[in-house]
Amino acid sequence: MTELAKLTIADARDKLRAKEITATELTQSCLDAVNAADALNAYSAKTPEIASAQAAAADVRIAAGDAPDMCGIPLGIKDLFCTKGVASQAASNILNGFKPEYESTITTKLWDSGAVMLGKLNMDEFAMGSSNETSAYGPVVNPWRREGSDAKLTPGGSSGGSAAAVAADLCLAATGTDTGGSIRQPAAFVGITGVKPTYGRCSRWGVVAFASSLDQAGPMTKTVRDSAIMLGAMAGYDVKDSTSANLAVPDFEAALTGDIKGKKIGIPKEYRLDGMPAEIEKLWANGADMLRDAGATIVDVSLPHTKYALPAYYVLAPAEASSNLARYDGVRYGQRAKLQSGEGIHEMYARTRAEGFGPEVKRRIMIGAYVLSAGFYDAYYRRAQRVRTLIKKDFEDVYASGVDAILTPATPSAAFGLGEMANEDPIKMYLNDVFTVTVNLAGLPGVAIPTGTDAQGLPLGLQLIGRPWEEADMLNIAYSLETAAGFVSKPAKWW
Repeated sequence: MTELAKLTIADARDKLRAKEITATELTQSCLDAVNAADALNAYSAKTPEIASAQAAAADVRIAAGDAPDMCGIPLGIKDLFCTKGVASQAASNILNGFKPEYESTITTKLWDSGAVMLGKLNMDEFAMGSSNETSAYGPVVNPWRREGSDAKLTPGGSSGGSAAAVAADLCLAATGTDTGGSIRQPAAFVGITGVKPTYGRCSRWGVVAFASSLDQAGPMTKTVRDSAIMLGAMAGYDVKDSTSANLAVPDFEAALTGDIKGKKIGIPKEYRLDGMPAEIEKLWANGADMLRDAGATIVDVSLPHTKYALPAYYVLAPAEASSNLARYDGVRYGQRAKLQSGEGIHEMYARTRAEGFGPEVKRRIMIGAYVLSAGFYDAYYRRAQRVRTLIKKDFEDVYASGVDAILTPATPSAAFGLGEMANEDPIKMYLNDVFTVTVNLAGLPGVAIPTGTDAQGLPLGLQLIGRPWEEADMLNIAYSLETAAGFVSKPAKWW
């Protein structure tokens, strides 16, 4: 029965409309797959009753001919999205037991379109991490393994549960959020497609904030076409989000013609890092060749301030996080520490935050508080904002020269083992975002597409960076690259 869970959104949509399958059957297939995959630790909360009720309602809509594209499609929802009456902890102990009385705008849009919620997906705590090892629920395990090895690998982060669930066919697609690469890096690590839309394309209302000027929700799916379908249901203006853009949502799927003749694709020289693995370099070159063969023109471009992106990001993101996470104090919701005799409210604040936050979140709060402090605000935070402006201008200059999209690697390596970096210098972990953070700093759309495997059989991905608000064109170029690469590998089932 779990065979139906292997369908793509596009195939499932067509079968549902043709009455070949029902949403109830499709949902049950996914629920069976979820229940058989506890070893992956991808789901933090399962919602079979909600899923069954939503699937039954979807079947009624389909029978009546009132079926949007996402109607009857079973999804996993990253634990960062607030879902009414369902545990929404952001994978943190400080929100233990929190069940919102409201629904995020994006999940509301998905349920209104007839989609089905299978449950909440594991993630790094408050989306802070690149390996899903900071989660209060424990790490997610990548469904892929190195050839000849049983070592457990990371699915990437922070959307590690979303990535693993889609790759292992535990849902047809999932929501993710991307602050510095948290959709694209895990997508590359597990061999799926992950889209980070232009900042403001998708509402942030009801999504637990990490860094408000960088966070953006997006789809994580099995194919580019599926991402186009799901993004169409997620995107749109929201009066409740002041950063939401009041722009029409194009038909992203209709844009997938595969015709990229005359498109100009930039290759930024600054992304050729010292010590880059030869297989990443080869993957990148092969991707450029595929786009050239499809009719695109490949040109070298320069993004001169790229080398400052990672340090600027790790000043700005913690600064915003320290401000956003100040609200978790044990007073209004979530966990509250027990006080000892004679202790007052200040001790309660301190003890609650000390007990509730994990080490990585504490580290980033302290960094953020430091760079925002009176003596260091100009030296760090203000300077990082200036660097951000220069990085954004680099992209504007490249696009003004006629470039339609930029091709880069998605990650500096394939998935690494759980525990391999966790106890080392945290900066080594932060380097996983080296190819992705610029996109968030500049507010641009980006997509990771699986295009090959490494010597140990693990998936590798490439990234396309599009012009602002031109996700449709970016996805069409990604569709052409996906078609040329022909990546169809799936992890061998061991769980």
